[in-house]
Amino acid sequence: MASKKQVNAGGVPIGGGAPVAVQSMLNTPADDIEACVKQAKALEAAGCEIIRTTVPDAAAVKTVAALKEAVKTPIVADIHFDYRMALEAAEAGADKIRINPGNIGADDRVKAVADKCREKNIPIRIGVNSGSVEKEILAKYGAPTAAALVESAMYHVGLLQKHDFDDIVISLKSSSVQTAVEAYRLMAQKTDYPLHIGITEAGTQHMGILKSAIGIGSLLLDGIGDTVRVSLTADPVQEVYAAFDILKAAGIRQTGVNLISCPTCGRTKIDLIGLASRVENALRDCKKDITVAVMGCAVNGPGEASNADIGIAGGNGYGLVFSKGKILKKVPESALFDTLLEEITKL
Repeated sequence: MASKKQVNAGGVPIGGGAPVAVQSMLNTPADDIEACVKQAKALEAAGCEIIRTTVPDAAAVKTVAALKEAVKTPIVADIHFDYRMALEAAEAGADKIRINPGNIGADDRVKAVADKCREKNIPIRIGVNSGSVEKEILAKYGAPTAAALVESAMYHVGLLQKHDFDDIVISLKSSSVQTAVEAYRLMAQKTDYPLHIGITEAGTQHMGILKSAIGIGSLLLDGIGDTVRVSLTADPVQEVYAAFDILKAAGIRQTGVNLISCPTCGRTKIDLIGLASRVENALRDCKKDITVAVMGCAVNGPGEASNADIGIAGGNGYGLVFSKGKILKKVPESALFDTLLEEITKL
């Protein structure tokens, strides 16, 4: 059910069988160029593949230009109501525009944005959410249901198609996991346009990741989704990490370390919880496509994690280092962490 149509945002292909791209959004003041550039660089370093920034006024347009100078990651200009900001952001180098055509006024304004984006080869993302559904559609359905979100999105798509513009990406976000999943499934049956998926206003880091994992994960396993954002009330870098983790858990993106660890039991004689956390943090940016195991005891460790490329299993004051189920060496507990990292560098 993956979208058949492909668009291109600053060199990143979206849809048409391209890898699912990870997106995040700056939360620094839009007119604070220094802060925005600093955060964009942090997102790029974390692996973010598309960066969105809000463009409410002319001062923020300057930020778009500065971001284009500072990072290689494609920049999306988020526009609300003022079509002139879309035109100026396009001139400033934006790689993609996020706008709802029905919110920017008369038809000639929609045409102006469509013409400018066509001229610059810039795709447009139509971003519908539960709070943006038109009054008439809301009255028809009585609430921002999945069907209402889809009808709203198709209305906006029609406004662009009217002016022969079809480099379109669609998002249908809701804070309700069930509504969002249902809306994306309906939309995937109606159109071949690429879909940007996510759960909006998902919450703080803990619950936001849980809701996103359920919603985004369900869609990915259905084959739905071309770009993804995990929306968190947190540092945007954490959104990027969470997105990649969800993609990895769903079997969509396999790059990087797959860490497995046991939940511990009464046999555990070492601080496995602390050790597993240290290993996870140390390997966060490791790009090796390997499975690393951190197991609680020698009874089950090498056996249960026999597929691991490298692993450690605790004992009583000591631990085992193993690979593919075969024990390589026995080391003191205090040396387990460093020994594991040393072995990983050899792979």
